[in-house]
Amino acid sequence: MKNAHALVHFQLNGQAAQVPAGTSIAAALYLCGNGIARHSVSGQARAPVCGMGVCQECRVLVNGHSQLACQTLCAPGMVVKSGAAA
Repeated sequence: MKNAHALVHFQLNGQAAQVPAGTSIAAALYLCGNGIARHSVSGQARAPVCGMGVCQECRVLVNGHSQLACQTLCAPGMVVKSGAAA
């Protein structure tokens, strides 16, 4: 049985962050930042919308690879870069 109080330590936009185990990156964007996942081509801030991977608004870079934040759980040591850092 996993520890319900376990924290996952990772990096979000160059800053140390921690969230409870089992937290999606989309939720971590709100818990540890401003909720912004990316910016549109016109510069508008975009955030997760559907929560199930259909809208694609939550794309972030995870360890240098594009991922959907709503479909990816935070993992120890991962490096996440959102459009908020750009």
